[in-house]
Amino acid sequence: RLLRAPDGTVRLLVQGMERFRLGEFTQEEPYLKAHIHLIPETVEDNLETGALARNARDQFQQITQMIPSFPDELANSIISLEDPLQTVYTIANFQRIDLKDAQEILEIDSVYEKLKKLIGLLVREAEVLQIGQKIQNEARGEIEKVQREYFLREQMKAIQRELGDKDEQAVEAEEFRKKIEDAKMPEEAYKQAKRELDRLSRLPTAAAEYGVIRTYLDWLVTLPWSNATQDNLDIGHAREILNKDHYGLEDVKDRILEFLAIRKLRLDRKDEEKKPSDDLIRREREGVILCFVGPPGVGKTSLGQSIARAMERKFIRASLGGVRDEAEIRGHRRTYIGSMPGRVLQSLRRVDSKNPVFMLDEVDKLTFDFHGDPASALLEVLDPEQNGEFRDNYLEVAYDLSQVFFITTANTLETIPRPLLDRMEVIFLSGYTENEKLAIARGYLIPRQIRENSLHETEVTLSDDALKAIIRQYTREAGVRNLERKIGAVCRKVGTKIAEGKLEKVDITPDLLEEYLDHPIYFGPEELNKRISIPGVVPGLAWTSFGGDILFIEATSMPGGRGFQVTGSVGNVMQESARAALSYVRSRAASFKLSDEFFNKFDIHMHIPSGAQPKDGPSAGVTMATSLVSLISGRKVKPQVGMTGEITLRGQVLAIGGVKEKVLAAHRNGLTTVILPKRNEQDLDDVPEEIRNSMKFIFAESVEDVIDAALEKAKPTRKHPAVKLSAKKQPRKSAARKPLAKKSTKTKAK
Repeated sequence: RLLRAPDGTVRLLVQGMERFRLGEFTQEEPYLKAHIHLIPETVEDNLETGALARNARDQFQQITQMIPSFPDELANSIISLEDPLQTVYTIANFQRIDLKDAQEILEIDSVYEKLKKLIGLLVREAEVLQIGQKIQNEARGEIEKVQREYFLREQMKAIQRELGDKDEQAVEAEEFRKKIEDAKMPEEAYKQAKRELDRLSRLPTAAAEYGVIRTYLDWLVTLPWSNATQDNLDIGHAREILNKDHYGLEDVKDRILEFLAIRKLRLDRKDEEKKPSDDLIRREREGVILCFVGPPGVGKTSLGQSIARAMERKFIRASLGGVRDEAEIRGHRRTYIGSMPGRVLQSLRRVDSKNPVFMLDEVDKLTFDFHGDPASALLEVLDPEQNGEFRDNYLEVAYDLSQVFFITTANTLETIPRPLLDRMEVIFLSGYTENEKLAIARGYLIPRQIRENSLHETEVTLSDDALKAIIRQYTREAGVRNLERKIGAVCRKVGTKIAEGKLEKVDITPDLLEEYLDHPIYFGPEELNKRISIPGVVPGLAWTSFGGDILFIEATSMPGGRGFQVTGSVGNVMQESARAALSYVRSRAASFKLSDEFFNKFDIHMHIPSGAQPKDGPSAGVTMATSLVSLISGRKVKPQVGMTGEITLRGQVLAIGGVKEKVLAAHRNGLTTVILPKRNEQDLDDVPEEIRNSMKFIFAESVEDVIDAALEKAKPTRKHPAVKLSAKKQPRKSAARKPLAKKSTKTKAK
């Protein structure tokens, strides 16, 4: 049957009469014609087929009930069918079935099997419709809930208007308006707050942007735009607090007192200032950024707390170790979900003050990745010329940080970017001497640990000898952090015994330390002398981020010829220093009375122990050269001698850094003689006088000076076997040996 629609489309209604299989085509134009083979249906007239047909009609009825657009008359006519075959084809025709499944039903000969296939498809379709209906009902429920809440709010507003009351949104907007007026913001921030408040007033509370704007306004009105503490610039008061909280550190204390004194003079003489107004503004914004650099445990962080106490300012500490996202400093933009200001503004809001002492801890441990470079973000924070108008990405308005007293801490300067370092005044905090540690332990550490472990001062006492033993044998550090841990461990052991009723009080002596602290970790000068009793082993002095330390250089030889290797996790600079030392020793073999045959018949292996710890730097040059001369000549290093210095190929000894830390490390480890470059002689002024008076210092201009001062006098019985080996051959004139040495040096350089 052909049906024409009013819009010109044509629909063709075809009724299937018989199944057939297509054979050979006999005509293609003007229409297709082919031979067909009729396929009879296999109709099983039994109870199973009838039951399946009824089940199919029931399933179809269930489906039509879930489709409101399906005509009821058509559904009733299909459900009333009795013939199983007609039921299959009619339901399959009106049901949404894939073409593949429909073709499969058509090709099945048995009506029983057709019904089974059809019922499976109907069951799946019913499940799909049920799931869709469930989702639709849930969505409709949410929409109805929102609409119901909206209508209820509108009704509540109407009731409040009739009663003359303000609605909740209006009350909140009025509160924000009052807070904005009271916050005393700068003009830019004030206009931004008013603009955002107007937007908030026009938005319904159910809008997603309402919460974002509300949070933003809350940050704006709660920042300390004008709240500041009154500085206490009494120099005597500051000196008293610094001396009470910290022992020693005189240079640091003097610099802090200088800062307070200049600030006091500037405020006292402000009225006398005749400078132009722009210069006055610049000077008002001038700040000092102190950077405390030193090993762990020397009091960098606690010193910042003391400064805050002395000035009577709020104190903030933010650890930057491992921070790799610049948004931690500047904040996230408001377009991000859950965005917030950076750590700087968060901390200022927490203390509710615009002029706190702000300590940025571990600034040398900042990292960076694809999120940005936090060290670059700190440039704006720490630059006095810029931080008067610091712009956080979240606020997007200027905030004045010029009144904040920023302090940074670091263990080393090597990992701090140069632009950031240029904005800070570096103050080095050296390690403590043994006497200083004793005084700190008596005055600070022992009382604190007794108090924290709920003991009385009469229940535990530590003798000076016991404290010295702990310092020398259990800690051996630049600071006092591990010393406090060991004292705490002793107090806990004593507290345990008192709680068990085993003792009432105890006086800790060196003999009792193994009972309370187990076996010693470090050993005294005897162990050091034992290590250097072999030619080729020389103690050098190193400077690391953890303070000064002893660095042993070991050299040994084996039959081979002209081979040289350096191990011990050393960097490129240290490897080059080792090769420079070898080249210098070879070039001056005659001066040091070394066998010329040694370098041709033996390989040299130089090793720096503690291989798991990376090492680098040029200051071990003199130690490496001394180790090579000691190995080849058989001369041992003198007892309790340490050295440091960079060398050139011509044998000059160049100046190095970290003299104070290295000398303190030598003193901690029991060395009595230290060889330093001549150019570092003035650096000894930084070493405490008690250390200078207890040690001997030798200042060397050349490697020969170092060799003469460090090694024992030559003894023929201690010559290296290479010397004996060369002695068996006919002696050659030095002129004959020169070409060989020259050729060897050129080969090594190549």
